[in-house]
Amino acid sequence: MPLTVPRAVPYRGRRAAPPARTAALRLLVLAAALLGVLLGGAAPASAHAALTGSSPAQGAVVQKAPAQVTLSFSEGVAMGDDSIRVLDPKGKRVDRGKLLDLCSGSTVKYGTGLPPGLPDGTYTVAWQAVSADSHPVSGAFTFSVGAPSKSAAVVPQQEAGGGLVGALYGIVRYLAYAAFALLVGGACFVLACRPSAARSRPVQRLVVLSWATLTAATIVLLLLRAPYTGSGDLADAFDLGGLKAVLGTKPGAALVSRLLLLAAAALFMAVLFGAYARAEEESDDKRRKDLAFGLGVGGTVVAAGLAATWAMAEHASTGLQTAVAMPVDVVHLLAVAGWLGGLTALLVSLYRDPAAVDGTAVRRFSRLAFGAVLVLVATGVYQSWRQVGTWRALTDTSYGQLLLLKVGLVVVLVGIAGASRRWTGRLGGSVAGAVPAAAGVPATAAVPAQDGSQEDAPEPVPVSSAASEETADAAHSPERAAQLARQRAAVADARRKRVRDADPVRYGLRRSVLAESCVAIVLLAVTTVLTTTEPARTEQAVKDSGQFAAAARPVSVTIPFDTLGPKGKGTARLDLDPARSGRPSDLHLRISGPDGAARDVPEVRVSFTSKAEHLGPLPAALKRTGTGHWTAEGVQLPAAGTWQLSLVVRTSDIDQVTETRNVKISS
Repeated sequence: MPLTVPRAVPYRGRRAAPPARTAALRLLVLAAALLGVLLGGAAPASAHAALTGSSPAQGAVVQKAPAQVTLSFSEGVAMGDDSIRVLDPKGKRVDRGKLLDLCSGSTVKYGTGLPPGLPDGTYTVAWQAVSADSHPVSGAFTFSVGAPSKSAAVVPQQEAGGGLVGALYGIVRYLAYAAFALLVGGACFVLACRPSAARSRPVQRLVVLSWATLTAATIVLLLLRAPYTGSGDLADAFDLGGLKAVLGTKPGAALVSRLLLLAAAALFMAVLFGAYARAEEESDDKRRKDLAFGLGVGGTVVAAGLAATWAMAEHASTGLQTAVAMPVDVVHLLAVAGWLGGLTALLVSLYRDPAAVDGTAVRRFSRLAFGAVLVLVATGVYQSWRQVGTWRALTDTSYGQLLLLKVGLVVVLVGIAGASRRWTGRLGGSVAGAVPAAAGVPATAAVPAQDGSQEDAPEPVPVSSAASEETADAAHSPERAAQLARQRAAVADARRKRVRDADPVRYGLRRSVLAESCVAIVLLAVTTVLTTTEPARTEQAVKDSGQFAAAARPVSVTIPFDTLGPKGKGTARLDLDPARSGRPSDLHLRISGPDGAARDVPEVRVSFTSKAEHLGPLPAALKRTGTGHWTAEGVQLPAAGTWQLSLVVRTSDIDQVTETRNVKISS
């Protein structure tokens, strides 16, 4: 009987990556690209607590310096003595440096005291806080004492939670969510759907790698927490003082709790892939059932605890009905993990060990996924009502728009899952564990693969004289031996792929599950961005209140004039606060001479005209309140848009000039 060796093939460079590794690499590239697009287009750190008011108001001009500056927020925030800074026109800090807690009942208000005798000019208020759901928020505004002036105050250009630290924090948050889903879903797939997967090296690697990723991500989040909510400097991640301060906060406690639970999860995996896998291999049903019961109960407790570390520190922990929202959020996260993590475990099994994936395992997962979808719909509706509040907010807010995108992705995912269920039904007609040979490929013995799974041996062929020479050369040349080993491995991989793809049912199911996994990556990325976006209910409330919206800032217009008469030159400054339609506004008009000193004139008149709405001129009832200072209270413009401001200045009985400017009035 002639000696046989695997047929040699021409060497074409490095060995091709295994199909599962190639598919996983594609998924990772897609996830990274998608996350970059979403985080790159999003705000640096969309805050969840909003500033709803202040005293003095933004842009206000007060005649006397206030005794303190106060800020009101839409929800609870964490602030310190340096959270509110007041800078004078020269940029020097003038507040007392002590935070005043003015909260009462549902009112969230903080402030800082000011010393008496502050000079006139424009003052800048810079503030920073951490909202109750762990996200940083910051901002700045100005007010003036006596009259506006130039200001040399410098405030941070980067928003809290932005920059490199904010980007890294967002990426690591995504990795933490994904690792949690894979860890919990992969273990659930083993216990509930395919017990034999406890002995599968690819599934073991998936779960263990997910645990390691979640552990590393949690440590990184803990280190980044201080610069993320504070300075924004990456070097502060290793500041022990900042880390100590973080450990005393609710998000810090949640991250530490997650690390402790991950230690328990490590013991869970040791039993799952140790004693449980041996019981499965030895067909010891009684021991396997006992271990499955213990792992099921213990694993549920650990998984729920891990999910609670998100619920206790993010959206669910603040706002309406927190006692209900946090348990609902835990159930929601577990359903996500059971569905998407189990889906990934099924995908890995179909690619790396297709012959062992029978119809029973796939049908079990199909039922599990269907139940998870029902739970997701129920909990998602409640969460949407709680965070959105109104139908209008779905389209008028960033949170609502992202939520609609998420719902659309879930619908697509369910549609693809329907196709997978049809393939699952067809798989039931196949013999469990049987994979037909590819056309033209003879059956071969199974040999262990490098990852511990079974693969088909290369087709034996008679040894030619050239092959005998190559074998002889390989015995004396390590390089040639390595080349022949790569050739044999390439043949084995090609044969395994042909055999694997020979079953059209499994091939269709694998493609369908791969499509589900791709959509799941997009869905998870959108969910991550959604958790860093201001809830629609809060955003809409701030819009409705008219406080601190960018379009609601006061209008300030400086108008030089010259009536051509004696002492006819000067400058008029007009301030309208707030510049909003349908709301009473305060108008301040100041006249100064060429030397900048305030001066009186015999007569001034102000009116507003909207050509687009065919309204006006609407006069403002001015009242002189001091030298060169006139005011009008309750000025109300009925429509938003561009209005023409008309200013009439009379400096003598015959010297008069009319100047016009366009001003923008917001809705």
